[in-house]
Amino acid sequence: MKVEKFNIPVKSIIVVAAVVIAGIGSVYTVNEGHIGIVKRFSEAKEQVNPGLHFKVPFIDSVEEIEVRTRKNEEKMASSTKEQMPVTISVSVNWTVDKTAALELFRQYGGLSQFENRILDPRFRAATKDVIPQYDAEKLIQDRASAIQAIEANFIEEMKGFPVTVDNIQIENISLPAKYLTSIETKQTEKNLADAEKHKLARQNLEAQRDVNTAKAKADGIKLVAIAEAESIRIKGLAEAEAITAKAKALGDNPLIVKLTEAQNWDGKLPATVLGSSNMPILDMRTTKN
Repeated sequence: MKVEKFNIPVKSIIVVAAVVIAGIGSVYTVNEGHIGIVKRFSEAKEQVNPGLHFKVPFIDSVEEIEVRTRKNEEKMASSTKEQMPVTISVSVNWTVDKTAALELFRQYGGLSQFENRILDPRFRAATKDVIPQYDAEKLIQDRASAIQAIEANFIEEMKGFPVTVDNIQIENISLPAKYLTSIETKQTEKNLADAEKHKLARQNLEAQRDVNTAKAKADGIKLVAIAEAESIRIKGLAEAEAITAKAKALGDNPLIVKLTEAQNWDGKLPATVLGSSNMPILDMRTTKN
């Protein structure tokens, strides 16, 4: 199809096309988690937040800087306190300060250059300063202490830069195989010693429990014996007092004897070897006039 058939001037078509292209070129978006750096003739002019924006077509351009948490990992060779070679992998999570994205771009030209020139070298230096302060065994058993030391060093190194250090992790520690075997053997022996110690403590506890049980049983028997002896003593005292009282009563009133005899008599007269005749009951005690 030819343009001449519609009788549209070529000049008008060119103008419309230019307007459309200019309109499209003046609209841009910035992705979430990023800051847009607006450049005019390659000079950074301003930073914009995520969303829809407008710019001068053909003149302005936009470059994004990520302001979400980023992770950098470094694997490096070092040595422990006892001069043992070690290969260690460490990582750092860090974030660009949103308000300083434009300044970071102006000084370093973007995140890649900032990482290569500033962040990574300082991270390696902070790690290598810390690792030689720990012997191999402590480095393996107490990573948290080493991580805190690396983090403190790195935060100090990054002062004045528009980033925030979130956290650091020791991902892996590689030591010579012979040393790892010696550590495993030592740990096994320690575990066995701890088991024996626990077993001995348990035996001592059981023995002490038996002693306490026997002592409690002996104390119980002793208390029962004391109670029985006290009961016998009290009973004896009561009986003695009763006998004394009875004797005193008999001495004071002789008629009580006859009353007792009468109460205990079964109605039969006593029989003796002198004969079968009935004998009178004789009271041989002296009577008072």
